[in-house]
Amino acid sequence: MKAHNAYFGTFRPGPSLLLLFFLLTVPAFQAPAATEGAPPGNQPARQKVDQAGAWITADHSRYEILRQTFTTGADISRACLSCHNEADAQFKETIHWTWKTDPDETGKVMGKAGDSVNNFCISANRMQDRQCLSCHPGWNKEATDINCLVCHSGKTIKWEEAFEDYNAFVREGDAESLDMADEIQSDIRSAVTRIVLPGRSNCGSCHFFGGGGDGVKHGDLDSSLTTPDKALDVHMAADGQDFTCTRCHTTVQHHIAGRVYTRPAADSRQSLIENDLVSKITCESCHSSTPHAAGSKINDHTDKVACQSCHIPEFARVNPTKMWWDWSKAGRKEDGKECTIKDEFGKDSYLTKKGEMRWAKNVRPEYFWYNGSIQTMTVRDTIDPASIVPVSRQLGDRNDPRARIYPFKVHRGKQPYDTADNRLLAPLLSGEEGYWTTYDWDDAFKKGMNAFDLPYSGKFDFVETTYVFPITHMVAPEEKAVACRECHVHESGRLAALTGFYMPGRDQVRLVNLFGWLAVVGSLAGVGLHGLGRFVASRRKEGKKS
Repeated sequence: MKAHNAYFGTFRPGPSLLLLFFLLTVPAFQAPAATEGAPPGNQPARQKVDQAGAWITADHSRYEILRQTFTTGADISRACLSCHNEADAQFKETIHWTWKTDPDETGKVMGKAGDSVNNFCISANRMQDRQCLSCHPGWNKEATDINCLVCHSGKTIKWEEAFEDYNAFVREGDAESLDMADEIQSDIRSAVTRIVLPGRSNCGSCHFFGGGGDGVKHGDLDSSLTTPDKALDVHMAADGQDFTCTRCHTTVQHHIAGRVYTRPAADSRQSLIENDLVSKITCESCHSSTPHAAGSKINDHTDKVACQSCHIPEFARVNPTKMWWDWSKAGRKEDGKECTIKDEFGKDSYLTKKGEMRWAKNVRPEYFWYNGSIQTMTVRDTIDPASIVPVSRQLGDRNDPRARIYPFKVHRGKQPYDTADNRLLAPLLSGEEGYWTTYDWDDAFKKGMNAFDLPYSGKFDFVETTYVFPITHMVAPEEKAVACRECHVHESGRLAALTGFYMPGRDQVRLVNLFGWLAVVGSLAGVGLHGLGRFVASRRKEGKKS
């Protein structure tokens, strides 16, 4: 019987070889506590940059142009760009502004402003849904003037509300109203002059709330990371490395390193030790490909197992994340009114607008081979509604030299599709003509698909789908890392779903096991019989002498 091994290929193991392998590898499965010296990968990671004042060369409160009265967001943009005169052009070339990629070889344009669809907020109709634009870094949900302060202000403020109130109080003109207006203007000016490098709260104001709320989308990104402790994330914790997002997501001319749809998060797995100009986006960038102490067996795993697989045992460890979203249940009302049902976490398990949802905490990831790229479906692709539709799926397999075993959140749900064209449907949800106002799916699909210039047959149903998210944040302390026995175990291990290769401790060949045990029992029997024979012979000798 043949067995496949990810490391050795196809071979025929014999009992003696297995016995030798077992003797050699048992120490390797033990925890690497008794290491010699500090793991070399820790040293570059401890090269912490003191962010406080390290890169700041200007006090923005002293700029005259920032002391003016601001009545609109556009006023602020003009003031910022009067000095930072390359920023507007740079930023408007990034996906943070365009929300779409360049067309691929088939003409598809990925992104929320392109043709991409997902299985949580489902609406991706070329940014027609105003609700989606709450995360766009422009003023008043418009893609005109950039709002520099989303990323660069150290003060949180509700800009749309602030300008609306300020202008209203000024128009009223009485003394009390003007006092209120002065107070609001002071807040605005404070936010304009308190300029910082992007911090966790800046990035998190959008990325923690993607998909429609806190923790909805990713599972490893939610508001708990704004001020995490070391148990939640050793890199971002104030009592740990206290890294900001940009410590790893390095930036060149406003292009921020990270995964963008089908493009890998990093093109190489180089370490800063190998090249001090490499993008700091992978674990190896700081920790190298041999992060553990010399001689540790775990260093041999890094070519096949991502660091995150061991060092992020669960995600959503503080706040729950959404794991299931069934849009087919939306629209149900009680006594003619919209209804809400809460779950044990205080989260919405049912909303008339959104349907049925399930949340979970301390979720064990699912594991797949992953080469860094993800294939995402668009509204122009056809689907097979007879089976579960992978709206997005990771690429790579065990034969791919770039692929490693990686942890994922898999978001499951039911979403609409056109039963005539077998294409996923992206409805218009918000606004006076959206589904959340009319509760008319048919009309919402017409308007949503019209934004893509795609036909809609008028016939629809709902299909079960999946969507994957790589898990790479919420890195736990070393003592909380996944133990060897959680994977190298015969049944119910973390990697039980990954098959087609041999993994020590998990896989076995029954016939080889049988021969092995026969050899052991036979050896014991032989030793026993030999001893018995020696004993009987000795007694006989003693009898003859007597």
